[in-house]
Amino acid sequence: MPTRRLAVAAILSSGFLARSALAQDWPSRPVILVHGFGAGGNADSISRVMANALSGELGQQVVVEAKPGAGGNLASEHVARAQPDGHTIILLTGGHAVSAALYKSLRFKPVDDFAFASLVATFPFVIATRAESPLKSVADVIEAARKDPGKLTFSSVGFGSTQHLTGELFAGTAGIKLTHVPYRGGMQPLSDLISGRIDLVVDTITVTGAAIRAGTIRGLGITSPQAWPALPDVPPIANVLPGFQVPSWIGIAAPAATPGPVVARLNAAIGKSLQSDQVKEQLGFLGVKPEASTPDGMKTFVAGEIARWQSVVDKAGLERI
Repeated sequence: MPTRRLAVAAILSSGFLARSALAQDWPSRPVILVHGFGAGGNADSISRVMANALSGELGQQVVVEAKPGAGGNLASEHVARAQPDGHTIILLTGGHAVSAALYKSLRFKPVDDFAFASLVATFPFVIATRAESPLKSVADVIEAARKDPGKLTFSSVGFGSTQHLTGELFAGTAGIKLTHVPYRGGMQPLSDLISGRIDLVVDTITVTGAAIRAGTIRGLGITSPQAWPALPDVPPIANVLPGFQVPSWIGIAAPAATPGPVVARLNAAIGKSLQSDQVKEQLGFLGVKPEASTPDGMKTFVAGEIARWQSVVDKAGLERI
């Protein structure tokens, strides 16, 4: 019996040492950080900030790779099927939870197919219009939409994206009808807003902030319950629609079977990166609040976000696709 116990202990010890060695050896080549949206948008900008910071922490280059389309689902599917060795990871957005709530089925499992590493940041959305628009406030939008249902258009970064459901939730809460115009992300919605092709943009501060500060577009409302530090002059939509708020998030994950020690090292690198004054400043400029978590904490958070958006979809009467 003692001999058997020693043998079991030796096997367990060798397994622990092997996992520890794996974590120390990882990464052995550049790490690909995938996101699912267009160039210059929120996910792309945050990916580049984090890739630069993680490159320093991990001692290997972290390269950003965009796979836009289907509200981020193409990127999620790609990473869910990638080799689970820690060299392909993904920057997930709140749209990951929205897709899980809105689609009847996906080509990946939104929770089970990922090894969640850490949250990165939280942030609100902005509803804005061009500077020359007669719409001066959220109240003006509601009044105009009631007079002519469906005439006003709003952008998102894709059908089923968080921006899309934010616009639908706003319309439903206000009791109005708006027409959704989906894009693939990036800065194209802003360009079309300024040129007058669309009436409203629903997007992040990363996309809208600089133009609002420059006076090129007008921020009508923000989805945080209080004014947000990056855009203190844009009033909360809750001032007009009490209780209205839409928080969103960014996080990093890997394929599900990625070894635990690799995920733990990635988690530590993310947490240390978010403590950097330079990273805090860069993310603050993009209008997001740094916020790290444990791997289990992120998994629980994402599952909770899926449930929250399932409730929103049901209340908005949106048909699952």
